[in-house]
Order: sequence, then structure tokens, then C-alpha cells
Amino acid sequence: MQTTLHKNIIDTADGQEADRILRNCVHCGFCNATCPTYQILGDELEGPRGRIYLIKQLLETGSSSQQTRGHLDRCLTCRNCETTCPSGVEYHSLLEIGRRVNDQQAPRPLPARALRKLLRLILPYRRRMQLLVRMALFVRPLLPAKYRRQLPDKPHAPVPLTRQHARKVILPAGCAQDAFAADINQDAQRLLDKLGINCITPENDTCCGAVSSHLGAEDEALRFIKRNIDSWWPDIEAGAEAIVHTASACGLMIKDYGKLLADDIGYADKAQRVSELCLDISEYLQQQDLAALPAVQGRRVAFHAPCTLQHGHRINGAVETLLQQRGYALTHTIDPHLCCGSAGTYSILQPKLSQRLLHDKLDTLLTDKPELIATANIGCLLHMRSASTVPVVHWLQLLNG
Repeated sequence: MQTTLHKNIIDTADGQEADRILRNCVHCGFCNATCPTYQILGDELEGPRGRIYLIKQLLETGSSSQQTRGHLDRCLTCRNCETTCPSGVEYHSLLEIGRRVNDQQAPRPLPARALRKLLRLILPYRRRMQLLVRMALFVRPLLPAKYRRQLPDKPHAPVPLTRQHARKVILPAGCAQDAFAADINQDAQRLLDKLGINCITPENDTCCGAVSSHLGAEDEALRFIKRNIDSWWPDIEAGAEAIVHTASACGLMIKDYGKLLADDIGYADKAQRVSELCLDISEYLQQQDLAALPAVQGRRVAFHAPCTLQHGHRINGAVETLLQQRGYALTHTIDPHLCCGSAGTYSILQPKLSQRLLHDKLDTLLTDKPELIATANIGCLLHMRSASTVPVVHWLQLLNG
């Protein structure tokens, strides 16, 4: 694709990165075939190819619009198009640039800015999220059914493991997951303990930075990232063999730390090392000998692979293999590549589209009548729990029986 970016943009870091990405696009349209929003809305501007043209126009003319913002905001950033693209277009990076430039030139209305600020003040902070969940539990009977389904039965009380092993990994607690489903990491610790591996759970780490980054607060995201690196670094120097994450979205963000801090003299090398050590829990378990784990009573499970797992990490089949090895029967799922509609804060900012995607996804997952739905990311888990007629769990929890 030929480009002639505006003189005020071409010499910026965003302009140069966007120009490189745009030139790889051959506007073939293969991306539209797997784009969830294009499948629903049938509008060229609601698919990757149309959005790429809008971003190109924005960067070439230097003029923004509310209409362009709307089309860009309705993108899930699921990266399905990147899996499909034969030219390797880094669409998610281009989209972030387009949203950023559009917001710089035409700031959002005050109510929209206020909502995004509120999300950034709550979601990335573990203790604030825990407080919010406790308050919700107190008024649970008064809440709509979809919110009641998302809440835990009661605040989680972790049971410390006392056995010590030579092998150690860092297991970040995260923010939303620690508040809504801390039992996921507790099950990870139990499982890894059986394999002779201790989990280090740093107290001073924080949100991975994804919420701030996706809401356009790049400087704030970098502060979270640097705090995490500082928190994990002593354990890395002490020999932690991996940073293992049980939330595929958070793990994907951590794998990008090296890229995001590549130009930071003080953090570039550390960030690159952190990215190299980060593994999704499915990747890490594939490297271990699981033969010693006791057999489980297999059940019929529908597995939903989050977009961050299959299109971000590019991990396909790992979870399914691990579940089948443990004796679970996986049901058939139609269109497993499509998003459930959670997509971070998307379910809050784009509720109508998110709900349609959710119910379409549940219809496909429940077609073969599973006993359970399993997934690999806290956002997908909570989103599907809000409407599912069968229990939704993290797949890792099934390995403990």
C-alpha cells in the first residue's frame, strides 16, 4: 500500500511505525473473513481492511472525526485478522496508533473521558478491585442475575503451601483475577507443587499495564510495567526459571515489555529478559512431566480459546492436549476462532456488540452439550459466566481433578 503521511506525522515515532505497517498491507480482504465485527455488521468500515483505510486517511490528511473514532472503537483488538493475514500486517499496533492520533487531534467528549478515567482508577488496582467485589457480595441479592453469576461465592482465603522445592517460578497475582477468582492461582500453586516447583507471589507487583495501554494512557501503562519489573527482578536474579501467567491477556502484555521499553536505557535489558521468561501456563506445563499427576474422572468440556491465547500468543492445541491427556472429553465447537466479546473493557464500552458476540459464542460452545466450559483468561471467564447455563471455569483448575 502506497502512503503519503501528513508532514506533522511522518517524522514522529508513531508516523514511522504506521508507515512501515501500512506498506505491508495489500488490501486483499482476507482479514474481513474472520473479523467478528465485520461478520455481525457487514460494513466494510467495521472490518480490518476498512479500518486500515480510515487510519491511512487520518494519517495522510491529519484530520480526525467522531465517525472514524466510532469505527476504530468498535474493533475488539482480537488479532484474528493477524492470524489470517498473508502479509503479516501488525494490525493491532496500527490500530493503537490510529486511536492515539485520533484522540490527540479530536479529544473525546467529557462523559467518555470520565468513564475511561474511572475504569483506569479501579480495574488495574488489586485492593480497589477486592474492595469492589466485597461490596458487591454484600448487596449480591439486589444485583441483576448476570452480575451475581460473576461474583465468587465468598472472598477467597488462600491456603499457604509449606513444601520447599529447588525449582521456582514467579506467579503474578494480577488485578481483576485476584479479586474475582484468586482460586485460579491457588490451583496453579497446588499443581506446580505436585511437580516439585514453588510459586513466588510478589506482593509489590501490580496490573500488567494492559488496561491503561488499551485505554490510551501509555505513560501510565509504562509506570505499571516498570513497577512489575522492579518487583520481579530480585527473584529473577535469584534464579526464578520463568514468569508463569494464568491469564492469557496479561501474559501477552508481559511478553511485549521488551518491545515497549526498547528505547528506555534504564529498563530495556531488564524488560527484554522479563519478556523472554514469560510463559502462558499452558506453555510451561507442556515442558513438564505430568505423568505423576493422579488420574481424574473425565467430563465433557467445551474449551474456549481466548483471542489472546490463539491470536496473540499463537498457542493452538496446547490446552486441548493437556485436558485430553488428563481424561477429559472435548466437545465440538463451531467457529472456535471467534471472540466471546469480552476483550478487556470492550464489554463495558461496547455493551450491545459485546452481548451479541457473547450469546453467539455460547450458542456454539453449548451445541454439543458440554458439562463445563473452560477458558484461559479471566475476562472471558467472567463474561461467559454472566450468561452461561453451565459452569465456566479456568481450564487449569481441571488438572487438579
